[in-house]
Amino acid sequence: MARTGPNNSGLRVLVWLGVVLAVLTAVLAGGTLAGQASWAPKLALDLEGGTQMILAPKVEGGSDINEEQLNQAVAIIRQRVDGSGVAEAEISTQSGRNVVVSLPGTPTKETRDLIQASADMNFRPVLLNGDGAPVPTESLTPEDQLPKPTAEPANGSDINWITADIYRQFETMDCNNPAPESPEASDPAKPLVTCEPATETTPAIKYILGPVEVKGGNIVTSSFQLQQGAQGAVTNDWAVNIQFDDEGTAKFKTVTERLNQFYVAAGGETGNDPKAQFAIVLDDQVISAPRSLAVITDGRPQITGGFTEQTAKVLSDQLRFGALPISFEIQSDQQISATLGGEQLRMGLLAGIIGLLLVVVYSLFQYRALGLVTIASLVVAGALTYLAIALLGWTENYRLSLAGVAGLIVAIGQTADSFIVYFERIRDELREGRGLVSAVENGWKRAKRTVLASKAVNLLAALVLYFVAVGNVRGFAFTLGLTAIADLIVVFMFTHPTLQVLARTKFFGEGHRLSGLDPKRLGVLPLYRGAGRLRTPEAKPSVVRAKNTGAVAEAERRMTIAERRLAEKQEQLTSSSKSAAKENK
Repeated sequence: MARTGPNNSGLRVLVWLGVVLAVLTAVLAGGTLAGQASWAPKLALDLEGGTQMILAPKVEGGSDINEEQLNQAVAIIRQRVDGSGVAEAEISTQSGRNVVVSLPGTPTKETRDLIQASADMNFRPVLLNGDGAPVPTESLTPEDQLPKPTAEPANGSDINWITADIYRQFETMDCNNPAPESPEASDPAKPLVTCEPATETTPAIKYILGPVEVKGGNIVTSSFQLQQGAQGAVTNDWAVNIQFDDEGTAKFKTVTERLNQFYVAAGGETGNDPKAQFAIVLDDQVISAPRSLAVITDGRPQITGGFTEQTAKVLSDQLRFGALPISFEIQSDQQISATLGGEQLRMGLLAGIIGLLLVVVYSLFQYRALGLVTIASLVVAGALTYLAIALLGWTENYRLSLAGVAGLIVAIGQTADSFIVYFERIRDELREGRGLVSAVENGWKRAKRTVLASKAVNLLAALVLYFVAVGNVRGFAFTLGLTAIADLIVVFMFTHPTLQVLARTKFFGEGHRLSGLDPKRLGVLPLYRGAGRLRTPEAKPSVVRAKNTGAVAEAERRMTIAERRLAEKQEQLTSSSKSAAKENK
């Protein structure tokens, strides 16, 4: 059997790191070729420019908006924007009356609609549905045949809610060319005639809905995920999950008990009774109308059926952030230039290059050829970070701001710190007389704990800063945390394995004077020649001491306080022993 040593282990880890980098590069290349991604990171509002929208709030009932409502509006709009994947947006108030939303790039229609949407979200039972096109005049129901209620409605699904006027409005409504929205919200205690707009895959549908039975404010949260099959296996179908509060849970149970009766009576999956549907209404417009397939007793319904990942995410966001007590009207919508511009970005990149060059100069001066490992490690860390930012820009719409660039610059020094700690531990092991292979392994055991503790502090600081801050400060915290993770990957998967390999080379193993591990400069006595071999100086002791005065001074300077005290005690014991020996003679 082949013997497995540190050298073989180091090579395997380096190969795995190469595989990781190759996979990340291939994924980004595939996205770029498909036209969905880009090799360049997405830039934030301060570096690229974007769209600025001024929103005028409209309070239900026409009353004036107060400061508390406006602040709540800003907070929820920020949640909506962040939840839709738009990073580095700026949201503020203007003159204590309007809300200014500045978004990088050009926001999608879904993002605009989500920002503008009001909190008028509720759940209504479906009484009747039909094709979105209006009924031709010659085919309209005669006046004497229009439905007429025979009694007071017993519940939200009672067809006695449908009057002649409501049915005529239903017939003449054109959901393919909807009329402008009414400035007033509908009466929640009365039926509603409305539309579900057409999508890329489904035509427009019009509805007659019963009164509101569950309010949007009863939603605690919502999410989307791949649906699980009957055997627990994950399918390729997307689903939207809702969680109601206690009040919403009780109401939703009552409603689904009634709707499920219509579902069963219609023949289950083969039936098509509209009264088995429950419409989710936002701003008097249906955004989804699923059927109730079972009685929901725990307040955690799941909506399924024909979702893509994008449509499931949009519906989940609408449900989760739909509880805003104010609606908004876009007063102005204009493109704005970068608030800082390319000059600031160039200056920031120049600062980063200067900092990187200083680290390179210091590494080469202090560690000679060993400093090349530091430079290579920084290059690998930079490649990992760049690929991560580009991929996050594609998948999560992350945008790099100038504050994020500042976080990357700060990370250069923090990343170099990890290598310095490791190299110094190796040098300490060499000063104790170990060979380089042994020094690398023992030094790594000691340095690893220090590096992990340091990066844990960095990550904790970045997480706290990210969650308590808003705006560009979060961009700084994000890149700070991202580079800390990249640093750990590089130290564990590149720096240490590389030194395991180099330790068995002649140049480093025998302590060449340009290797950074020169025994004379480190103050190693007797001088090591690598692989645990020692070379005893041939010159007289006085000559050796003279030649190694600088090295000894260097070794003494690098001693810890405890090591220095121990050396002093040993020297005192040696002096005492010599004195005692002379007296005995």
